[in-house]
Amino acid sequence: MQIFDVIVIGGSYAGMAGALQLARGRRNVAVIDAGIRRNRFAEHSHGVLGQDGKPPAQIAAEAKAQLLEYPNLTWIEGRVESAEKAGDLFTVITSDNQTLNAKRLLLATGVSDHLPAITGLQDRWGKTVFHCPYCHGYELNQGSLGVLAVSEASVHQALLIPDWGPTTLFTNNCFTPSELHQQQLAARNVRIETEAVSEIAGEQSAIVKLANGRLVELAGLFVASLTKPASPIAYDLGCELAESPVGFYVKTDEFKQTTVPGVYACGDLGRAMGSVTFAIGDGALAGFAVHRSLIFDGLPA
Repeated sequence: MQIFDVIVIGGSYAGMAGALQLARGRRNVAVIDAGIRRNRFAEHSHGVLGQDGKPPAQIAAEAKAQLLEYPNLTWIEGRVESAEKAGDLFTVITSDNQTLNAKRLLLATGVSDHLPAITGLQDRWGKTVFHCPYCHGYELNQGSLGVLAVSEASVHQALLIPDWGPTTLFTNNCFTPSELHQQQLAARNVRIETEAVSEIAGEQSAIVKLANGRLVELAGLFVASLTKPASPIAYDLGCELAESPVGFYVKTDEFKQTTVPGVYACGDLGRAMGSVTFAIGDGALAGFAVHRSLIFDGLPA
């Protein structure tokens, strides 16, 4: 029975960044990847140093090709069905009934985005509806922009967006802006629209249809999706979760270890804010930390 030093569950940007450090540390690594990236809806990935404007699939494919050059790395296409601690090892079972064992687990399964139930919103996710102005704002060329509220926390997003274009905050019956909110929004020239949103339409632009029949055409609409771990594996292993204003992620220490010894989490799964750049850096940190744990945890105390 082959025992890997580390099994990385999730082969997107964070998982590959962690696997790269471990492979270069000459450890035997298995990456199990279901092939579903969070940014698969976006045509281009912006704000990534050295990769600005490339299609996300191209960035991922090039990274994977480089990883496969390491003979001590095994890439497995598939989904992890279960993972558990068995003595000093972790046992992982894949969707095609492969059983793998490892000394450490690195979880990089990402999070799933949950949008308000508004007709047309999901269909335009990553096209004219976005979550991150740093990733998509510049390309909107200072056109009219909107923020669709999901909670009071959306005020923070609305205060950011005017740097990329004139902004309207659609409160959509989620909350009533306080007097302080109104003062802050006015200081940033953000218009407040209290009429409920009934539908999002348009192909080259985001057309917001209001309940009273009025249409508001925008270059882009921003919304903070609510997130939760995309895979139940972290729950199954007993990892503690943390909560941010926009959802849940796996709680880790400064070296990316979860509350379960030997289990690490990185990327969007293991942090409150997500981006490709953060995922790569977070994965690299986790890779370093897992490698160090394999060395120092085995030394005499």
